[in-house]
Amino acid sequence: MRVRAAVLSWLAATVVGGVLVQAADPKASYREWQIYHGDYGGSHYSELDQINRSNISRLEVAWTWRAEEIGSTIECNPIIVDGVVYVTTPRLHCAALDGRTGRLLWRFNPWTQGGGGLNRGVAYWKDGEGDRRIFHSAGNYLYALNAETGKPIPSFGQGGRISHRDGFDTDVFFLSVGNNTPGIVWGDLLILGSTTGEGPQPCAPGHIRAFDVRTGERKWIFHTIPHPGEFGYDTWGPESWKEVGSANVWGGFTLDAARGIVFAGTGSPSFDKWGGNRPGDGLFGNCTLALDANTGKRIWHFQAVHHDLWDFDLPTPPVLGRLERAGKLVDVVVQPTKMGHLFVLDRETGTPLYPVEEIPVPQSEMPGEVSSPTQPFPPKAFRLAMTRMDESNVTDLNPAATAKVMDDLKEMVTGDMFTPPGFKKSVQLPQFNGGCEWGGAAFDPETNTVIVNVSNEAEYTSMVPSKPRGSMSLNRLGQHVYRAVCSFCHGLGSPVNPASSSLKDVATRLSKEQIQELMKTGRGQMPSFASFSELERRAVIAFLFDEGQEEVIQTKDLSLSYADQVPVVMTGHHDWRDPEGFPVNKRPWGVLSAVDLSVGKVRWQVPLGTYPELEARGEAPTGTFNIGGPVVTKGGLVFIGATMDERFHAYDKDSGELLWEYQMEYGGYATPATYEIAGRQYVLIAAGGGGKPGTKRGDLFYCFALPE
Repeated sequence: MRVRAAVLSWLAATVVGGVLVQAADPKASYREWQIYHGDYGGSHYSELDQINRSNISRLEVAWTWRAEEIGSTIECNPIIVDGVVYVTTPRLHCAALDGRTGRLLWRFNPWTQGGGGLNRGVAYWKDGEGDRRIFHSAGNYLYALNAETGKPIPSFGQGGRISHRDGFDTDVFFLSVGNNTPGIVWGDLLILGSTTGEGPQPCAPGHIRAFDVRTGERKWIFHTIPHPGEFGYDTWGPESWKEVGSANVWGGFTLDAARGIVFAGTGSPSFDKWGGNRPGDGLFGNCTLALDANTGKRIWHFQAVHHDLWDFDLPTPPVLGRLERAGKLVDVVVQPTKMGHLFVLDRETGTPLYPVEEIPVPQSEMPGEVSSPTQPFPPKAFRLAMTRMDESNVTDLNPAATAKVMDDLKEMVTGDMFTPPGFKKSVQLPQFNGGCEWGGAAFDPETNTVIVNVSNEAEYTSMVPSKPRGSMSLNRLGQHVYRAVCSFCHGLGSPVNPASSSLKDVATRLSKEQIQELMKTGRGQMPSFASFSELERRAVIAFLFDEGQEEVIQTKDLSLSYADQVPVVMTGHHDWRDPEGFPVNKRPWGVLSAVDLSVGKVRWQVPLGTYPELEARGEAPTGTFNIGGPVVTKGGLVFIGATMDERFHAYDKDSGELLWEYQMEYGGYATPATYEIAGRQYVLIAAGGGGKPGTKRGDLFYCFALPE
C-alpha cells in the first residue's frame, strides 16, 4: 500500500518554479477524502473497510453539526484533509470542522448582508512550502482561503477573490456567471466550470478556464462554443459564438493524473428548448470532453445529445474506470446522463467500447427549428431509466390514479424521451432532472462495476409564441414574461433551481422598489435583467403582487427584450402528479443499479427510497426522485442518501440488499464522504433537505461511526 500511495503521489505532483506542487489526491492518502467525489477519477470509492457488511448494523451517529441557517439545500460533498472537514452551508458560508467531533474550527462568511445560493463543495491545494488553500465559490466570486484560518489570501486576485466573470474573451458583465461545483486542482492550476443562464434571455458562454492557484490569473481557456477557425465552429450557425450561451460545465471535472487529461460533461446551449438560432449539432454542447490539463487543448469529444431541446445536460463528469477485454484491463471513462444512459468510452481516444447506435427520433414542428434526425443510444444494458410515457406505463397504484392519468394523457403528445417540445402539451420521461443527476456514478475497482442512481418521473412541457397576441392585462403580460424567463430558476410553484427561492410569497419579503432594483442589477446567482424594458419590469412586479388586472396592454407592436431572437418560449417544467401527489408513471420511481463494465450487464437493480405513506399501507419500496450520489467502499458497502424519505442507506455492493438505514431529520441530497482518523472510520453526509425534491429545508451534517 505504501508503494502504491507513493507512486500515485508522484503522479499527482508537478514542479513549478523549483517548488513541488502537490495536488491533493486521496489515492495518495487513502484514509481521507481530499477531492470532490473522492479522487481525481471521481470514483466515489474508499479503500476503508472498518465499517463492513458484518458490523453495519451497529453504525451510529458519532456527531452532528448544525449550520444554524436555513437557505438553499446543502448539496455539499465534504472534503477531509489532515483530519479537518471542509463544508459549505445553506447560505454558502465555508466552514472547517474537527473530523473527530464536529467542533467548528473556523467559518468564512462571503457576504456583507444576506447571501445564499447553491454549492456542492470546495477544492483544496497545497505546495511544498506549507501554503494550503481552500477554493470556495459564492455568488459571483471565487475565494482563496487560508486552510488553517479561513481568511482570504490577499495575494489572490483582488483581496482574496476573483470574479467568475473574469477570463472570458467576450463581455459578460451583465450576464449571470457563477459556479456551483468545485473546480479541480492540477499542479498550480485550478480548472473551473461555470453556472450560466439557460433561458431565452442573453446568457454567458460556458467556456472552461484554468486559473493560477496563487494569483488568480487566467492561464488557459477552452471555448465550448467554438470561435471562427476553431474545431467545431461549423456545427453551429456563423454567428452562434457571439449570440448563443451556456454549453457550460456545471457538474465538475475528473482527471487522469498519469496522462494529464481533464474530463468534463457539458450542458446544453441556451435557449435549451428552441435552437433555431443555433442550427447544427452544436459542439461542444452536451459532450464528454477530454482536454490537455496543462493547456486546455481538445484531445477528443463525444456528444451524447445532438442539438439539445430537452435540457438534457451532461450533469456530471465521467467517472474513470476500467474493464477487462481479452484478458487485459482497458482504461475507460463512463459518462452518466440525464437520460439514464451510460456511455463507455476509451480514455485516450473517446472511442465507444460498447456500440453506440444513432436512432431516428421525432422531428420538431416549431417555427425556425431544425432538430437532429437521430440521437445516440448505448446498448440496452446501459439504458437504466424509463424512457417512454404513454398508456402502457400509467401508474397502477390505485384505480382512481390510473383513471385520472389516462384522462390527462388524452390531451398530450406521448412517445419516447426525444419527443421534441411543441405547442401541445408533451410528456417527457425522464424529466429534465434526470435520469442521472450531478451526484454521478461510483466505480468499484474490485469488480469493475459502476454503481449509479437514477430517477423515473415524468413531467410535461409546452411552448407558446414569445410575443403575446391581442390585448391582455398587465398582470397577464407579467405572467407571460415570468414563464418565459423567470420560471427557469424560480419555477411555477416550487423552484426548478434549488439555489433559487419560490416567488409565491415574494410580496411579503421584498418591496416593489427592491424587486425593480434586483432586476436591474442582479444579486448573487441572479443575473441582471438590464435588457428588460420598463414595461416588462412593471408587468412582472404586477404578476408577483397579484395586481394590474385592470390595466390593458395592447400587444400588437409590443417589443419584448427576448422575443426578437426567440419566437417561442416554454410555459415551464410542469410537475405531473396523480390525485394523491405521487408520480404518474409506473414504479419504481427511483432505482440504484450496479453495472458490470467487463461483461456489459446489470448485476443488480433495486428501488431506491420509498414514500412513508405508501410504506404504511404495506406497499413495497417504490423508489423516489433522488438527488445526490453513492459512495462504495472496500468494506462491501454502498452508502447513499438522495431519497425523499429523508433516509441514509447502506446497501451490499455485490447484491444490492439493503443492510442498514437511518431516518434523518432532513433529506440528504448530497454525496457522502468517508474517512479515517486515529484508527476510526467515519461516514459523513449533508442533510439540508429542500431543493428539487421539495421536502423541508434543514442545515445538518450527520457523521456516523461504529461504537468506540
